[in-house]
Amino acid sequence: MTALRYLYFPGCKITPFLPEYDHATRSLMAALGVDLKDAELNCCGYPVRDVDLTAAMFSGARVLAVAAQRGLPLLTPCKCCYGNFMQVKYWLKRSASLREQVVELLAKEGLYWSDGVVVRHLLTALKEDLGLERLKAAVKHPLQGYPVAVHYGCHALRPGDVTHFDNPLAPTIFESLVEVAGATAVSWPMRLECCGYPLWEKNNALALSLMQRKLNDARESGARALVTACTYCQLQFGSVRLEHLPEDASCRDLPAILFPQLLGTALGLPCEALEKRGFQI
Repeated sequence: MTALRYLYFPGCKITPFLPEYDHATRSLMAALGVDLKDAELNCCGYPVRDVDLTAAMFSGARVLAVAAQRGLPLLTPCKCCYGNFMQVKYWLKRSASLREQVVELLAKEGLYWSDGVVVRHLLTALKEDLGLERLKAAVKHPLQGYPVAVHYGCHALRPGDVTHFDNPLAPTIFESLVEVAGATAVSWPMRLECCGYPLWEKNNALALSLMQRKLNDARESGARALVTACTYCQLQFGSVRLEHLPEDASCRDLPAILFPQLLGTALGLPCEALEKRGFQI
């Protein structure tokens, strides 16, 4: 079987604030025979999309142009980055004036816009490119009987006609991948609600309230852990939860586990390769 190769885009937040996501992703994909290529890349543009659309589209288009230049699909573990790359493909296809501005800016660096670059989030790469059967064959220690609540996050799912990640109202990709690891994805009413992180440092009380409601719902639904595949959601359920929820909050001890840590455990990868800290699966 030909090895899969991607241009790897961790985004801006992972390396400084969530390095365990990067390490676990690299370890998992290496164990599965996937080749992640690195390059010096700029921000995806997501943080400025509501401030300057042209800047956001150019930032994302530049990354996609580098991927096209190298002849590689793009893979990111960040759902916000994935969402913005898909926004770039969507809007540059539909707005001639915006496309002309971006093409002109790219040309200054000898880069060219190509709509044909395939963009994958970590989850879609695992399911659509590697496939569930290949993943099942790699599992050595299935996590039988381990109940988890999968947290989808917002920016990969919505708007569905832009991101094409999964059915935004009834997604199943995350559950199917969790089940490959042998774990059980519990049914919980708030699985598609926002984690609250976009409100952090704007309205902290509301951000914490949204997070606490989700954690309580996951716990009451029988989950022993929350599983994420989003940089911002993991920061919210990880560091923000531990630093800012009251010590006596009943949901404070529900761990947030990154999906490559979960699947990597089922593959038998060592703890140090997955950077598992403060929890056991």
